[in-house]
Amino acid sequence: MVLKKPDWIKVKIEGSGKLAGVENLVKDLKLNTVCHSANCPNRMECFERRTATFMILGDKCTRNCRYCNVLCQKPDPVDPTEPKHIKEAVDVLDLKHAVITSVTRDDLPDEGATQFRDVIREIRSLGKNITVEVLIPDMHAKKEHLDIVFDERPDVLNHNVEAVPSIFKQVRPQGNFEQSMEVLRYAKERGLITKSGFMVGLGETKEEVLELLEKLREVDCDMVTIGQYLQPSRKHVEVSRYVHPDEFEEYKRTGLELGFKRVSSGPFVRSSYGAQAL
Repeated sequence: MVLKKPDWIKVKIEGSGKLAGVENLVKDLKLNTVCHSANCPNRMECFERRTATFMILGDKCTRNCRYCNVLCQKPDPVDPTEPKHIKEAVDVLDLKHAVITSVTRDDLPDEGATQFRDVIREIRSLGKNITVEVLIPDMHAKKEHLDIVFDERPDVLNHNVEAVPSIFKQVRPQGNFEQSMEVLRYAKERGLITKSGFMVGLGETKEEVLELLEKLREVDCDMVTIGQYLQPSRKHVEVSRYVHPDEFEEYKRTGLELGFKRVSSGPFVRSSYGAQAL
């Protein structure tokens, strides 16, 4: 049974000349953005704040998460020109904060870590004091891979747990909750500002959300994003409920009380929402 969307979850995404210009540039440089591929409702706001999220390492993933609209297919070869193209886009768009994420590349020896490193280096070579946030896959929590990224000292190290532990395996069958937590723990051990995010409306209870917030604080996670899960297609896991905005506000209050430095919580909040570094 498909739930009817409540009024607060309905939004009209309006375009503009600026949005078209950003998307044309990305297309010309053969880049991928989460903003476009996910049809994100916040993308105009982010572009106005000179923030954008680039998805590196192609648009095909080696994992088949039940909530995600990214294709699970044999990935394309790594594009060695991608870091320089992202540098060009960041420069032309005059971004203040660049977010770099990727598909999961279990097929690569370093699981994509070197490409993250090269992108960070290219952006930093602009010398414009642009803050860089990386939203990385778990890389199986292998320190030899994580260190390649962490050694570049990104301004924010983001890794999403995506769901509460009780339903984690249902929606992320190839993932591992403890490995995700280890990524965040190790990043903090390396002295980085850390961030994570998860969805609600997948079947979790309110108590489990609060417990997850506590678990994230146990590994000293600095920032968290909480958003409503929206079913990309009928092939994906169904929405169990639409969480009321008041409940999102409660999660925000609780998160701040627990000690998070920043909590973004709301129906349309996504991983990169309000992504400017601390």
